[in-house]
Amino acid sequence: MTSDSTLYVYAAALASVWFGYSALRMRWERSSKIIRKAALEAGLSEPASLHPQIDPAKCLGCTACLRVCPEGDILGLINGRAELIEPANCIGHGACKTACPQGAITLVFGTATRGVDIPLVAPDFQTNVKGLYIAGELGGMGLIRNAIEQGRQAVNEIAKLGGLRQPNMLDLVIVGSGPAGFAASLAATEKGLRFVTIEQETFGGTVAHFPRGKLVMTAPATLPIVGKMNFKEVSKEELLDFWESAAKTAKLKVQYGERVDSIAPNGGGFLVTTTKGTYSARAVLLAIGRRGTPRRLEVPGEEQSKVVYRLIDAQQYRGKHVLVVGGGDSALEAAASIAGEPGTTVTLSYRGDAFARAKAKNRQRFDQAVAAGRIKVLMASKIERIGTSDVDVVWQKKPLRLPNDAVIVCAGGILPTAFLKSLGIEVETKHGTA
Repeated sequence: MTSDSTLYVYAAALASVWFGYSALRMRWERSSKIIRKAALEAGLSEPASLHPQIDPAKCLGCTACLRVCPEGDILGLINGRAELIEPANCIGHGACKTACPQGAITLVFGTATRGVDIPLVAPDFQTNVKGLYIAGELGGMGLIRNAIEQGRQAVNEIAKLGGLRQPNMLDLVIVGSGPAGFAASLAATEKGLRFVTIEQETFGGTVAHFPRGKLVMTAPATLPIVGKMNFKEVSKEELLDFWESAAKTAKLKVQYGERVDSIAPNGGGFLVTTTKGTYSARAVLLAIGRRGTPRRLEVPGEEQSKVVYRLIDAQQYRGKHVLVVGGGDSALEAAASIAGEPGTTVTLSYRGDAFARAKAKNRQRFDQAVAAGRIKVLMASKIERIGTSDVDVVWQKKPLRLPNDAVIVCAGGILPTAFLKSLGIEVETKHGTA
């Protein structure tokens, strides 16, 4: 083969690779624009917490950040540069920042149009209120691995405090049994601290409220007493089973169904008042989620066990009369999921005249279920009473009684900002800053 022929072959091969790569990038850009448009139309354009901010002057469009994101199409390619295309689904994993070869990505809280309240916490996880600590999602670290590590490290710092092991006073009260609270409880056991762990709902915190079968844990983490968890990807159920087994091994006890009402200074420590009693402790670790306490309807009968504030498993509602309350994305998703179960009767009640933010996929599923007669929609309605086998609703200014076996309230949560400020904790509103 002549030298000219060899050059021709090489040139043809390079051209083929280039055209293939260009076609791939064009498809990637088209897909990214479609996803971004859907997110904007659904009103899901703001990230909930920690998220990547990309400097377009530094970004080369190499797509390294896109490929490593464990949550799917969070980042996309727009006009040759990486961009956040599904902001509301970002969990602040941070793998994108590590993967970027140009240092074009910074992890920040909030945006120019939507601030995010973050409590000021020192490197030892102590707030400006001495003896009061914060770890995990409340401090902005929603990733399970990071929350576990923060819970462990926070207790290591608390164990160094003076004034521990006093008579008639616990060393520590841990509030929350999610990833940070669970790791902190194990660390406190390992350190021999006298402590109590309080959880207003169920074991696992935020993780326990993930949908059935959701994959979690995208990186290994180390738990006190237990050691290294080598999960790279595991279902919610498998992770909770592992944690529960670890809790039994460590003989860990958690006070479930107990909510903190107040925390007040008390003789060199704190007096923690809950719905079930009081605790005197040298230190307090807040390991609660950012979603806060679920917003209640405040109607008679809401205290019944059939009333819940998140959909966990649609299958448990088969053959039942279910009322979903709310008009946001979670309400529409819950109603559509339950309506897909055999024999269910689903009614959605919303106080507004039009639905709030909702993903296109959930809105489409919901509309199809409504059109098929599987969901009855009561717009501009209000729940008046929840009975054992029925509910009273005011709809179009007229009373309506519906047969009912279960109520799912998707009305959002009461953010803990006011609670933190009532404790004297300084809170900073971040607008796109680290």
